[in-house]
Amino acid sequence: MTQDNLTAKQNDYAVFLPAISGFYATFIGKQRDPVNGPYVDPARFPKGLTDMEQMNWLNSQRALFPYRWSLYSGGHANLDLNKQDWSEDMVRNREPGTFILGDSGGFQIAKGLWEGDWRANSGCPKAQKKRADVLNWLDNMADYGMILDIPTWVIHDKKASRACQISTLTEAVAATKFNNEYFMKHRRGRENGGARFLNVLQGDNHTSAEQWYQTMKDYCDPTKYPNTHFDGWSMGGQNMCDVHLVLRRLVALRYDNLLQQGLHDWMHFLGTSKLEWAVLLTVIQRAVRRHVNPNFTISFDCASPFLATANGQVYFENVFEHDSKWSYRMAPSADDKKYATDTRRWSTGVVADGIYPRWQESPISDMLTMKDICIYRPGDLNKVGKEGRTSWDSFSYALLMGHNVWMHLTAVQEANRRFDAGEYPAMMRRQGGDYARFEDIVEAIFAAPDRHTADSIIEHYSNYWMEIVGTRGFKGKKAMNARTQFNALFDLEHTDVDLNDQDSVQLDSSALDQLRQEQQ
Repeated sequence: MTQDNLTAKQNDYAVFLPAISGFYATFIGKQRDPVNGPYVDPARFPKGLTDMEQMNWLNSQRALFPYRWSLYSGGHANLDLNKQDWSEDMVRNREPGTFILGDSGGFQIAKGLWEGDWRANSGCPKAQKKRADVLNWLDNMADYGMILDIPTWVIHDKKASRACQISTLTEAVAATKFNNEYFMKHRRGRENGGARFLNVLQGDNHTSAEQWYQTMKDYCDPTKYPNTHFDGWSMGGQNMCDVHLVLRRLVALRYDNLLQQGLHDWMHFLGTSKLEWAVLLTVIQRAVRRHVNPNFTISFDCASPFLATANGQVYFENVFEHDSKWSYRMAPSADDKKYATDTRRWSTGVVADGIYPRWQESPISDMLTMKDICIYRPGDLNKVGKEGRTSWDSFSYALLMGHNVWMHLTAVQEANRRFDAGEYPAMMRRQGGDYARFEDIVEAIFAAPDRHTADSIIEHYSNYWMEIVGTRGFKGKKAMNARTQFNALFDLEHTDVDLNDQDSVQLDSSALDQLRQEQQ
């Protein structure tokens, strides 16, 4: 087996974190179970796949494409660490030297999946137990963890507001402060092997984002919390989709002395899928390293490779057209029982039959035949004893998820390589006026002699920031208000992929939930 070592190819780029699906992790972990395994009969493996660890990118020795960084959410984790859970073993017993950013589960609070009254000082026993359990899980499982924030979008949605008992910005801020102080008081501590923690910045417009920052910034201040301060930043709400605000915030952090080397070395952007932003964030990371903190690292995550597959969508190529849009391209995959005896290579069959115009091979798809994915013939019964409409079994989904992860990872790295070679996506150049380069503007901001000059440069290019498509596909005035992100992020049950924007994350999240339930 020839490995495609993506860890070695990472260079100094901003770090993409695949948001590991519990559905996918189950296949890795349960295959290890010495009593009830193997989870997947090796006879079901495509030719060339001999070990499920080949699909575990956190395994540097055996993976088809080793990659040491990932995100895993406490929102769908088993928080009880006293019991063996093989479905979690990909994370629980990962290789030393790998990196996991732990998401705390604010989404689950907002959606009512973690029941309770989450208002500050509510005394709710359900909320308190979950607060304690998630902190313990993060301290034991993650290298970095995010604090348990209350996303500000909940106050604009009646269902979400009822679920967590929070209906105003003031209540969301107060509840997050309460969680922050609990985490500070009860965290294990870096010196005792506990996780480092990221202070989450929310806010659904520039005004509320600034209010949130001014309220929360002290929790990263070593002069005010010498031993328990948080260790970096996580950008949510408006902060994750609006480059104007991102640059303003980084300048504020610099001059508030909250980007200190060794103290605040990490910044994460939640749910960032736009391919162009992989380059944009690398440019920012490099500038901060040159002028502020040489250890500074930016990471970003999305679940699109897993969500896409759950919705029957598979990445078939990545597109890099100089001075134009860069994107991942996905489309509905082959799913027909007529392929159950088809021994053609997957790449041959899907192109010959017009399912995809082209096919970019991955280390996983290179092994596949048509029948490896379309496993069920007419009349075949699935594992619940019924004849289903799909020709896929659960392992079909897992195989294509692995393919999608590789496609997403390589797209991010290739985008950065091309940028370094002199190519660029259109949004990295100001289209009017001086046709300024994004990297030159960012360099000028962080090379500026003082805060006032840096802020002035940012504001000088305010019209350019309006041109840059945000991480959720919005630009201009839409990108100036993160409330516009709500439907794209959280009300997905009836939303299809926008095929005109092929790196869209507007995918049905319930499909992945359903797949996972079927594994139980």
